[in-house]
Amino acid sequence: MNKAIIPFTLLLSFLVSCASSESTTNQTSKIVATTGMLYDAVVNIGGDSIEAEVIMGPGIDPHLYKATQGDLAKFKSADLIIYNGLHLEGKMGDILTRLGKQKPVLAAAEAVPVEFLISVSDYENAYDPHVWFDIKRWKYVVQAISRSLSQLDPENETYYKSNSETYLNELDSLHNYTLSRLLEIPKEQQILITAHDAFAYFGEAYDIKVRGIQGISTVADFGLKDIADLIDLIIDNNIKAIFVETSVSDKSINAVVVGCKEKGHNVEIGGYLYSDAMGQPGTPEGTYLGMLQKNVDTIVEALK
Repeated sequence: MNKAIIPFTLLLSFLVSCASSESTTNQTSKIVATTGMLYDAVVNIGGDSIEAEVIMGPGIDPHLYKATQGDLAKFKSADLIIYNGLHLEGKMGDILTRLGKQKPVLAAAEAVPVEFLISVSDYENAYDPHVWFDIKRWKYVVQAISRSLSQLDPENETYYKSNSETYLNELDSLHNYTLSRLLEIPKEQQILITAHDAFAYFGEAYDIKVRGIQGISTVADFGLKDIADLIDLIIDNNIKAIFVETSVSDKSINAVVVGCKEKGHNVEIGGYLYSDAMGQPGTPEGTYLGMLQKNVDTIVEALK
């Protein structure tokens, strides 16, 4: 696929949020989303009929984040709160549950059918919350947001459906782009190693082995054995590069690099990946499409 298609779809995504169709009322609904990925879906679907805010911006780890008084004020004034769920916002979970008794609240990732969720062996009845790394699963989230906006504002239902269909088509284009680019990596080198286990859905969707030093939550501990096991894996498979994450400390990854070097194997830092947070607003990486494309390009260029 021509690499130029993604910048075009990014531009189209921006235009859609502004002018693909017109809302039927001048009244705007106030939507608060916890993560950048959810916020991006909201503004693409809601367009000019909503006023959207995000709680956690670039570089913020949602597993560790504690709500501020300002956040609570935003939640209280919102017409609709959208959060990921599946325990991603661990320290805010109780707050969001209580707010759900007072106003519309959507745990968007829980719209993904349970049979498509990845179970977490460390916890009973728990699932990996990082569903945005599989575009096909993320489409369930987009559709759930569209339905919630329509329920909140039925007069603009056609508008929301039109915007969401356009956005879903852009997601399909990104999925095809990802499939095409990953073919550039030799099969034996298709092993993705990061600071924490955020990429399991990506690995399952695109048939890539993934390993994280920590578990699905950055709250999880890791020890010398975790690092030693990873060093052995890297050396045994002659892996060229491993990756740090923009929202997670690079301490553990740097320890792996040093450990490999001590055993005579040079492994490079392949670059930064966006895991639990997107890039800066106003940049391509500050959108879901741009963030995911950047991750794919970074992985391919480092491993091929």
